[in-house]
Amino acid sequence: MINSTEVQELLAMPACIEIMETVLSDLVKGQAVQSLRSVVPLEGGNVMGLMPTYLKRNEKVGAKVITVFPGNHGKGLSSHQGFVSLFNSTNGQLEAIVDGTRITAIRTAAVSAAATKLLAKPEAATLAVIGTGEQARTHIEAMLLVRPITKIQVWGPNAAHAERLRAETVSRYPAVLVSCASSAQEAVADADIVCTVTASTTPIVQGAWIKEGAHVNAIGACRAKDRELDTELVRQAELFVDRTESAVNEAGDYLIPLQEGAIGEGHILAEMGELLVGAKEGRRSATSITLFKSLGLACEDLAAAHYIYKEAIRTNKGTHIDF
Repeated sequence: MINSTEVQELLAMPACIEIMETVLSDLVKGQAVQSLRSVVPLEGGNVMGLMPTYLKRNEKVGAKVITVFPGNHGKGLSSHQGFVSLFNSTNGQLEAIVDGTRITAIRTAAVSAAATKLLAKPEAATLAVIGTGEQARTHIEAMLLVRPITKIQVWGPNAAHAERLRAETVSRYPAVLVSCASSAQEAVADADIVCTVTASTTPIVQGAWIKEGAHVNAIGACRAKDRELDTELVRQAELFVDRTESAVNEAGDYLIPLQEGAIGEGHILAEMGELLVGAKEGRRSATSITLFKSLGLACEDLAAAHYIYKEAIRTNKGTHIDF
């Protein structure tokens, strides 16, 4: 058993970015296999999800079991809670149960970093973070690793939470200019990179606000009826996803503009893995607005859990339980 504190200690962001790049490449090469997540709707708009996957390279099979309670942001709890089970695919043995909350926080930002490396302009230096929770913090860490960020604007609907995030970021990265914006529009107006990491179910960022050449990582909305971005932003952007199967079933940011007739089914240009292996091209011009819509994949969770498991054995961490 590997708890959240141990996950934080064992899964450093730079390592996780490399792990995500490898597993997304494996996915498009058929070395990682996964099924579309199974979701059970709960009262109050909450859900429980089961996400199974098989990593051939690592000889591991497993699943993440997770609950998503967006309202937890006001209760001192994470919106995403659960665990990742890790089995040996050669003999079926259960090897580890790993906290899924911290894995989700770290690997989600690491995937955004991988997308940003591929799609944002190399000189991108201004970051806007829309949202003030756990994902906002991990995304700031991840973006600073892959682009020369000198200025960050944060915004969230709760001004006190935004100020807390600003103060924490200043303390952690004193060389970066960090400020709270008065609105989402103000935050993104001059941003080279925008990360939306909110629990919003309706558009919180508009295409008219995004500057030419910017890159957007859309993280928060993960159901077909929910979205963080307005139709115009999606229409004008070059759209990339982590997995097409997931996007066409679960991404409201894509599905709602599609249903409105604003975009066609070919609007998704590529999966991240296709860019990583060189099968498709990314940004087409310096003036393009690029958009990465992230939904999160089971193979990402299992790849992270496998790395954590190896590190736990190497460093003698975790708790051994005889089932």
